[in-house]
Amino acid sequence: MSSSQTRFLGIDLGTGSLKLGMFDSDGVERGAASVAYALETPQPGWAEMHVERWWDALVAACAQLPESERAAVRAIGFSGQMHGVVLTDAAGHALRPAMLWPDTRAHALLDAWPDEPARAQPNPVAPGMAGPLLRWVLQYEPYIAQAARWALQPKDWLRVALGGAFVADPSDACATALAAPDGAWDFALIERLGLPSRWFAPLAASCEASGTLSAAAAHALGLPAGIVLATGAGDTPCAALGSGLADEGGALLTTGTGGQIVVTARSEPRARRGLHRYRSATGGWYTMAAMQNVGVALEAARGWLAYDWALAYADAFAAPPSATLAFLPYLSGERSPWLDPAARGGWLGASLGDTRGTLMRAAFEGVAFALRAGLDAVRDAGEHGDEGTRNAQTARPVPALKLAGGGSVDARWRQLLADALDADLYAIDCPNAAARGAALLGGLASGHWRNSDLAALAPAATRVASPRADAALAQPLAQPLAQRYARFIDLYGRVRTWFAPAAR
Repeated sequence: MSSSQTRFLGIDLGTGSLKLGMFDSDGVERGAASVAYALETPQPGWAEMHVERWWDALVAACAQLPESERAAVRAIGFSGQMHGVVLTDAAGHALRPAMLWPDTRAHALLDAWPDEPARAQPNPVAPGMAGPLLRWVLQYEPYIAQAARWALQPKDWLRVALGGAFVADPSDACATALAAPDGAWDFALIERLGLPSRWFAPLAASCEASGTLSAAAAHALGLPAGIVLATGAGDTPCAALGSGLADEGGALLTTGTGGQIVVTARSEPRARRGLHRYRSATGGWYTMAAMQNVGVALEAARGWLAYDWALAYADAFAAPPSATLAFLPYLSGERSPWLDPAARGGWLGASLGDTRGTLMRAAFEGVAFALRAGLDAVRDAGEHGDEGTRNAQTARPVPALKLAGGGSVDARWRQLLADALDADLYAIDCPNAAARGAALLGGLASGHWRNSDLAALAPAATRVASPRADAALAQPLAQPLAQRYARFIDLYGRVRTWFAPAAR
């Protein structure tokens, strides 16, 4: 088969859907498919998934792709939602539903990871990470813990189900709260928590070949048996890879249910409270600010105001910003930069003259300001990093971000983001960045590409918005945007202690 007919399949196992991307030997997308599913919440605060639904979604998504394209696949790579865990027996069969990152049942068990200046954690720890969740299983489901052989991350379970090896990769392992920032399992911590060391699979590079597609899986998916399965990586590092971020100083803004700002680095970033520093899919690093309330907060505001999306955008961006109205989007707590699970949100400062549009405008601004708070933390960490990092930064750290995710398409919203973030925004010619990153890992694992080829494979990016000066933003009775952002930060600081007792 000629190289022009060669295909690489990227599987992105997400929280709300499974997406496939089919890419040719030049990294160009030739097909895509997706199947949605909903989280299972058998009890309040739980977020689970029967893994059979992931398998069924994969089969259904593959069936959407042409047979000729599937027949040309030479390798598969994996991208997966991070933090969660699947407990399996020795053969890889799940012993209970997967527990996923939005799960909060283990909140009371975070005492094993004290968040104190004298005992700072290498990365922020959330209750939906594998470490707290496995501690919960040990305490409340000891029969499952006794029977378990492996504690796998979601994408690793899927690879095993396709015939792959029982391995983990550093980009996923470092986000479990059970590993060092470089991804190496912290067996001293694991032992201290009482977790069996046998649960944790050996590490393999994200671009390493970790098995081949079994005959049974090949038959179910309509793919050639025996093709290479790459280890894969977490969805965030896969999206960074698929977006073509440079390995030093590349920045990506992803907006969906939540929001993430990723900035790449060749060496380990400086630790900063409220920020994550994780391994990339190609052996480097990235700093990440993770904000929980982006699309979910805008959807809530839209619903409360009885808008459809088209009218919500139209009214919001036709309305002048209020001099007094502010919206805190922290409807489910916040991670970066506050690490405040008790945070809550809503509007404050409304007047009789405010309209639905004014309220919706404030909601968009509040979400943009929450993203800016995370970006400011990243910028601060960069400015105070080591000398090499400072020299790599411009006078304005993170002057530009590439955009990924479905929540950053509207031009008016993009302009507000550019203004609020004080950064140029670039749209990537790649609608399925995480699946593309996974496919690239498949190509690396099969030997089709080398790491030195990745820069040339980066997708095109077009500047879609640039920050405007405050003078250009000023409207009658409106404060400059910078002042409204300062009021937003001040408001959060004033109310943060108000919600803590009620949220516990």
